[in-house]
Amino acid sequence: MLNKFKIDEWKVIEEGFDPKTNRFSESIFSLGNEHMGLRGFFEEGYSGDSLKGTYVAGVYYPDKTRVGWWKIGYPEFFAKVLNSTNWIGIDIEVDGKRLDLANARIKDFRRELDMREGTLTRSFIWSEEDGKETAFAFTRFLSMAENHIACISVKVRPLNFGGRITMAPYLDGNVVNEDANYGENFWEEVTRAVDFDQALLVMRTKKSGFVVATATAAKISLNSEVITPATELSACEKKVEFRFDVTVERGEEVELQKFVSVCTSRDFTESNLDSATRERLNQAVQKGYYELFHEHYRVLEQKWQESDIVIEGDPRAQQGIRYNIFQLNQTYTGKDPRLNIGPKGFTGEKYGGSTYWDTEAFCFPFYLYTNEEVARNLLYYRYLQLDKAKENAGKLGLKGALYPMVTMDGHECHNEWEITFEEIHRNAAIAYAIYNFAYYTGNNSYLYQYGIEVLIEISRFWADRVTYQARKDQYMILGVTGPNEYENNVNNNWYTNTMAAWTLEYTLGTLKGIEQSDPVRLGEITAQSGLSHTEQLKWQEIVIKMYRPYVAELGIFEQNDLYMDKEQLLVKDIPPEELPLNKHWSWDRILRSCFIKQADVIQGIFFLPERFDMACRKRNFDFYEPRTLHESSLSASIYSIVASWIGYHDKAYELYLRTARLDLDNYNDDTDDGVHLTSMAGSWSSIVQGFAGAAVRNNRFHLTPYIPEEWQGYSFKITFRGRKLKVYVTKEKVEIQQLSGDPLPIAVFDQEYLSRDGMEIVVEQKISRECRC
Repeated sequence: MLNKFKIDEWKVIEEGFDPKTNRFSESIFSLGNEHMGLRGFFEEGYSGDSLKGTYVAGVYYPDKTRVGWWKIGYPEFFAKVLNSTNWIGIDIEVDGKRLDLANARIKDFRRELDMREGTLTRSFIWSEEDGKETAFAFTRFLSMAENHIACISVKVRPLNFGGRITMAPYLDGNVVNEDANYGENFWEEVTRAVDFDQALLVMRTKKSGFVVATATAAKISLNSEVITPATELSACEKKVEFRFDVTVERGEEVELQKFVSVCTSRDFTESNLDSATRERLNQAVQKGYYELFHEHYRVLEQKWQESDIVIEGDPRAQQGIRYNIFQLNQTYTGKDPRLNIGPKGFTGEKYGGSTYWDTEAFCFPFYLYTNEEVARNLLYYRYLQLDKAKENAGKLGLKGALYPMVTMDGHECHNEWEITFEEIHRNAAIAYAIYNFAYYTGNNSYLYQYGIEVLIEISRFWADRVTYQARKDQYMILGVTGPNEYENNVNNNWYTNTMAAWTLEYTLGTLKGIEQSDPVRLGEITAQSGLSHTEQLKWQEIVIKMYRPYVAELGIFEQNDLYMDKEQLLVKDIPPEELPLNKHWSWDRILRSCFIKQADVIQGIFFLPERFDMACRKRNFDFYEPRTLHESSLSASIYSIVASWIGYHDKAYELYLRTARLDLDNYNDDTDDGVHLTSMAGSWSSIVQGFAGAAVRNNRFHLTPYIPEEWQGYSFKITFRGRKLKVYVTKEKVEIQQLSGDPLPIAVFDQEYLSRDGMEIVVEQKISRECRC
């Protein structure tokens, strides 16, 4: 763990600059607005170690797959979100000497992310060898109101001398991806232009052909009065630049405001792209920095009103959850159904910025509980890619649809065999999200119109992928990797088998529901898909005869065949200096060990809690959690929620803190290359689904809340079937306030109440630490 930041409920504050942890800080101080984003690297030139990353959503490059041994079925490329035009750059000189924090002597360094305002500020004093001292203050924001726009303010004030300040804002298309498989430059210039009002740089991706136009303009003020300084213009290959010289007296302040507009061929025709980019820039300049900020702030303020979780009495936990919610809200808002959520968001290159099963398994509840329409768009994203999922299955010689483990446009683009070919459980997460949406909303319209098509093709895949073992008269799934990626090529992963059978069962039940409610629609579905009665009978047989490994003497589900044959050790037995294992043990040693990377069996219990009684949940948790390393960012939240369900409140809180502060405290020593965005939603779920016990059971909304010992109270807002609710939990009581919508039956500690708009239900808190469903 790294305790680098001051504890503040609304801010992340870094005091003092440490070049050794600069990449970590750059990840933490990333900003975005769904359309684009960037890491927290410096505006001015910096010659030290840095990952300068500026990203545009949906713009990617098909980087040719690089493997040592090509196997049939491998994807031909890995789609990567590209480091695009650097629009933040501003070179700064004081009396001809260039500012570079890698070799400058500075003091009073402070970097601050204000999560309420969505701004990143940085300040310091540069002390030169000749005694000159200059104060600098930087502020940036990416507009949540107009997501093609970003703004930067740089204020420079000589403290004990007068002199010449030079600032050169630029656009630079000479950018690369550190993770390029073959060291390629992915961009080519289309056009560049610069005059005294604007600069424009248009770049095109090689192969994929995306065009990104970036325009910038600047205002210079001296002591808050706009001036027209001496200006030089510069344009060379892939770069355009202004250069301003301002003479200042001691104590005077010069400010540069840089306005940026970024538009792409995803949203505009190429013929209109330049004009659209310039037009948006002109509008931004006319509005001015402060009006743009207030528009941005109002949008973010509304998002906080909808999604904030307030924690009383534990600033460390409060900071953690707000940071995670902030990153989620600035990365995906659901405006564009062509987009999804990359594991790193706009904070780094790792994982290529692509979509994983993380979206449906971990992020989906956050959006489902706070904005139903956004959740629907996440499902629709997968529906739009159904044909490509069928192609992916076909490449492996299988029927139906296999959704990719990693994708940008529906094609599989992951090139590790144990993932591409074996981690097929990802299909189950997509099916489960369809179920989760219909069950939570109580509305089957999406399920019957779109979801059923996806379910049928996923079910066909499972039916073709199973192996019938005549000797045991059971169906098995051989040669897989489960959620625990520290075991590969295993047979009969319990989670995979269980969720495959569940998907088949749910698909059959959905078809029965459509038959009863809309026979005409069922006719359309069967005609379109060619689904036969014989095929459905086969699915039913697989459901009944699916093999699920079980350890009778312990009363637990065996993670997969032969897992119990391993030497059974516990994580507490590993010397601390050998953790994390993935940085200290060979892969061979990890694969042979019993240690678990992330929730596997417990993931299945989390998805299907109604199928397992309390004693069963406890036995499996007690066995598997001590063997789980939580070296995947996705692990701790699932264990935390299940721990809450079985009454292990102290353990639930411990794991909540781990997931809430995973990146802020760099738990796994891997945040340098970006935050773990998709796991951040798990910290929200740990509170809402875990501590508060929010769930739908028997078509009723249930709450069975408790409060961690360290807290005085917590509150959150959710939407449920057209109603907005605010839940407030203290050690003495539970308050549910209905903010909008029709009357709603709510069960609190299994006692039913009827809530109405404007009404507040107050229930005495149950102090006991008993287990809950």
